[in-house]
Amino acid sequence: MSKGEHATPPADGAAGSPADGAATAVADGAAGAKQAGGQLAALARLVVAAVAVVLLAVWSGNVALLIVIGAIVAMVMVHELGHYTAARLSGMKVTEYFFGFGPRLWSVRRGEIEYGVKAVPLGGYVKIIGMTNMEAVDPEDEARAYRQQSFPRRMAVAVAGSTMHFVVAFLMFWAFLVLVGVPSSHGASVAGFASIRNAGDPARAAGVKPGDQILSIDGHHVASIADAASLIRSRAGRLLTVGLERGGHAFTVKVRAASVPVSEVAPVGKGASKAPAKSIGMIGVELATPMVRVGVLPAIVRSGVDLGRLTQEMVAGLARNFSLHGLSSFVHDLVSQKAAARAAKSQSTSRPLSIYGAVHLATQAASAGAGNLLLMLIEIFVALGLINLFPMYPLDGGHVAVAVYERLRSRRGRRYHADVAKLAPVMYAFLAFLVFLSIGALYLDITHPIANPFG
Repeated sequence: MSKGEHATPPADGAAGSPADGAATAVADGAAGAKQAGGQLAALARLVVAAVAVVLLAVWSGNVALLIVIGAIVAMVMVHELGHYTAARLSGMKVTEYFFGFGPRLWSVRRGEIEYGVKAVPLGGYVKIIGMTNMEAVDPEDEARAYRQQSFPRRMAVAVAGSTMHFVVAFLMFWAFLVLVGVPSSHGASVAGFASIRNAGDPARAAGVKPGDQILSIDGHHVASIADAASLIRSRAGRLLTVGLERGGHAFTVKVRAASVPVSEVAPVGKGASKAPAKSIGMIGVELATPMVRVGVLPAIVRSGVDLGRLTQEMVAGLARNFSLHGLSSFVHDLVSQKAAARAAKSQSTSRPLSIYGAVHLATQAASAGAGNLLLMLIEIFVALGLINLFPMYPLDGGHVAVAVYERLRSRRGRRYHADVAKLAPVMYAFLAFLVFLSIGALYLDITHPIANPFG
């Protein structure tokens, strides 16, 4: 039946009667209630699954891994939130905002937009109509399609995802400086504990905690890690009075330094093996440079400086990885077990990481402390933000490149529209390269994981 035609009513005139209207309303209400019930059931299953994953992580001691995965999920959705917000503010039509790909696990519609979660947690997406000339769009919605918007609006939407990476990285830098701080050039602090054979944990037993700053030992001021180590090592078997600072409060504890034969201790520092003593003192602590917190306002400026520095380093690192030399080294690692093992052990190694490798490193960072995790997540945020700006479809940078090209080809009063279909061969070749890179990086991350930089 064509639009505008009507069915012929039956002879009894029942068509269009109040009874039919009421029946239709009841049916629609029942269908709506059934759909809402299905959505609630799906949401309940999703919540139960999430709670089960959390409990499993706690039970198996993988809380750090769970935190990292949660951070990666948040990273994905923050990226898409940038595109979503820019598109909505620009008047474009957004129809979907999802985490994951594949079959829907749960979704809910608010207005013209469907929000939800899909089964394959390998990213997320925002669907904006008319992103290219190849997409079919309802003529009524064409004015709200991405391809019909002005150059500034298209650029804003294209770069919004990566912009969110840098905004979040800036905020994380600020949080790190304010809550964790920067390394001090003076003093020493307790990074952790190391049990001493036949002597246990003297420092831990005395009430010392990780993060405590060591101010003095037996009345001697501690100006550096070397000072603290020297004072402790020279007092084997003695009861030490250790001055500490914790949370802004200074206090002292008594710690019995264990007497450990020099032959059982790995040489520490220059000339340590020449020490004339037969034994040295140890209290079972790992020393680190203390952190000094930065003020709220000064941290704003410093966060910008640190973000700029990290961005420059990341650009240089990506350029090395994707240079001919970097790619040839990557391929060499793939075909040579010895080269891969040697590169994995090197602290200066730089190679593409898979999502598995990134999560593995971030989990190691989390185990080493919240500050290390923050810094690792900042690096991942910035790296992904930069990679997404690479000028090739399907990355955001591809949309930027097309928008710039269209702007250059346009003339006053005549808008030029690029035929994206012509880029298909190049796009498929690039996708094949990304697949090769991802699989190769995953293989190396599993068989030859990069040495723990936090160990």
